[in-house]
Amino acid sequence: MALLERIEAGTDEAPRHPRESLVSYPPSSELAFPGCKPIRLPREELELHDGRLEFWDGATETAWVCEPNSPYHEKPGGALPSLVERIAQVRGSPITCYGSMDLMVRNERGLAWRILQADQSVYLHPGRARLPGAVAMEVGEHDLPDLVLEVDHTTDVYRGKLRLYEAWGFPEVWVEVPNHRAASRPKRRRAGLTIHVLEGDVYRESPESRAFPGWSAEELHVAFNERVRSAPTCEVLERVGSALGAREGTGPDDDPMLRSLRSQSRMEGRMEGCAGMVRAMLSSRGIGFSEDFPADVPGFAESPEAVIVAAAFACDSEQDFRARIRDH
Repeated sequence: MALLERIEAGTDEAPRHPRESLVSYPPSSELAFPGCKPIRLPREELELHDGRLEFWDGATETAWVCEPNSPYHEKPGGALPSLVERIAQVRGSPITCYGSMDLMVRNERGLAWRILQADQSVYLHPGRARLPGAVAMEVGEHDLPDLVLEVDHTTDVYRGKLRLYEAWGFPEVWVEVPNHRAASRPKRRRAGLTIHVLEGDVYRESPESRAFPGWSAEELHVAFNERVRSAPTCEVLERVGSALGAREGTGPDDDPMLRSLRSQSRMEGRMEGCAGMVRAMLSSRGIGFSEDFPADVPGFAESPEAVIVAAAFACDSEQDFRARIRDH
């Protein structure tokens, strides 16, 4: 399905407009932001505005703002960075989230002309992307996020924001409608998550993400609405991270933290095996040892396995074993 069936069959599929025309397409008169109210916000006061906005139009210097955000609106956007961080660790390379930053189109004079704010913006490959500047992500100046998340708790992105995302060429948009129903939510807005991927110049609904292969809309909705992260969700994150890693030739050992933890785990497993071997060898030779031996032997963990085996064969007591490890 296209963009709400091209806004419920009201428009034809329009070709991609030149970048310079994005200051006026789609026309502001055709955009609506249900659940928001328009306020006067002069250009010189933009940087002083201390709050979220859905859309700012430079032609009229009008901003559309929504009611104070509830926990149910904020939860999906807050959860996404931790979800993709787990995926990034399994993949073995970083993923960066930029929150609700300004997404801006400038006019021919370089003035901010149109601004959107998503609930979350994600870059899959921050190391090679032209990342946003100090002020905003500027269309034509920076790389577009690989995906943006919109949470429709009391709003409806289909009448305005999604049309702008499509016109500006954003590759993927997730629209999450939380399970908890706000009193002001339109009745036709049912709980669930919809994935919109750009095909040519228009959005099509997809059962799963293109940016995160194999992550389905249903699985995403579950993850955003869980009280605590479940084992099935963790399995999904590992599966998606592994799929990305297989595609890019990376894995958990390429992530510094996981590499350290896995190395430590392997070391602990090796030491546990060596300790059991030493205790068995000394027992077979009738040599007694203390309860914590040989784990408490200074230098034991760092000693090569050949040195440990040689000491266990040659020693005539626990003290002799300790001395042989110490003097190695």
